[in-house]
Formats: sequence, structure tokens, C-alpha cells
Amino acid sequence: MIKAVRDIKSVKDAIKGVKGERVSVKVNLGRNKFVTYDGTLTEVYPSLFTVEPSGDFKGKTSFSYAELVCGNVKIRPCKMQK
Repeated sequence: MIKAVRDIKSVKDAIKGVKGERVSVKVNLGRNKFVTYDGTLTEVYPSLFTVEPSGDFKGKTSFSYAELVCGNVKIRPCKMQK
């Protein structure tokens, strides 16, 4: 059983704090496969949030807050490049 370190409410509050900013997203696809990309956190809804990728990826992707709690998705603010 996976033990939750954070609860959904704290995750929602953290996501609301970075709305509109550039983030780095790392998605666990299973069997040691990961996809990492940069994008902008565009919308925050009660049960999910959307990220619009920049670069080669097309369209928007949506994630639930439970995916962050379980560790299937990791989001970090992007570092500014000079």
C-alpha cells in the first residue's frame, strides 16, 4: 500500500500557487518509462489541472491531483534560462 505523504488539499493549494507559470512535468508511464517536458500550467479545476506543453509536444494534457499524491506525476517550477 502506498502511504500518502501529502493530502489532496495541500496539493491543490500548491498547484493553485503556480497557475500560469512554467513548470517541468515528469510522468511515470510504468516499467521504468518516463516522459519529461516543460510547459505552462494553464487551468486549475476542482478535480484536475491542465498543462500546455511547449516545444515538440502538441495539445494540452490534464492530470488529477491524486496522480501527484501517488507519485505518478511530478511537477516542478522551471528554472529560468539566461
